[in-house]
Amino acid sequence: MTYCLGIEVDQGLVFASDSRTHAGFDQISTYRKMHTFVQEGTRAFVLLSAGNLATTQSVIRRLLRAIDEEDPAGNLHSVEHVCEAANHVGRVSKKIQNYHQGMQQQGGDVSVEASFIFGGQIAGQSPELFLIYPQGNFISVSPEQPYLQIGETKYGKPILDRVVNTHLSLEDAARCALVSIDSTMRSNLSVGPPIDLLVYERDSLSLGCEMRFEDNDAYLESLRTEWNDGLRKVFNGLPSFKMNENC
Repeated sequence: MTYCLGIEVDQGLVFASDSRTHAGFDQISTYRKMHTFVQEGTRAFVLLSAGNLATTQSVIRRLLRAIDEEDPAGNLHSVEHVCEAANHVGRVSKKIQNYHQGMQQQGGDVSVEASFIFGGQIAGQSPELFLIYPQGNFISVSPEQPYLQIGETKYGKPILDRVVNTHLSLEDAARCALVSIDSTMRSNLSVGPPIDLLVYERDSLSLGCEMRFEDNDAYLESLRTEWNDGLRKVFNGLPSFKMNENC
């Protein structure tokens, strides 16, 4: 399992992902799930991946090869709109899933599905953020739902629902993303460090702020402690529950 999320605010985009993947309790590994595709000053894209590792790695390789070979059928450096780029990723993903499914022996029950969060900006256009399903289709964020998640989503969702809105600063959106991932790591051992965080500033058309946090990172430890202490303080301040009055 994995956990990745993207947040779109007025100032730009925030992407975050864990790095744990496993094929069983005794086969735990670390793989980067955040990938970037940049033409400085022209376009900047970020792709987060979840699902079958063979599929996601094949998708990344195919996207990079299409760029290197300037594939006339389309590549991330030639599309004219971000939604076209998301559609391109979806087509590549679906094609690779179909290939891997065909390679499996009849009766095999290993899922080859993959899902992605894709976002970025092309010069002269607004930043956009999409969730790409295993079927290749996709949805975008909205003012009412300015974030997207893939993987193990439930543990990190409450803070996003309560805090994230389009007017949030990039710094606060980044803090929220880190707390969301740390909350998920605390509740589910299949999600783990390092945490990759990328903050994209609107109209920068470059990836200037990309960070990686190990589990013992001093800032992450501080954030974790303050969040835990803050939750306990708020809980202790809640109105008392009177057993005799409510039974």
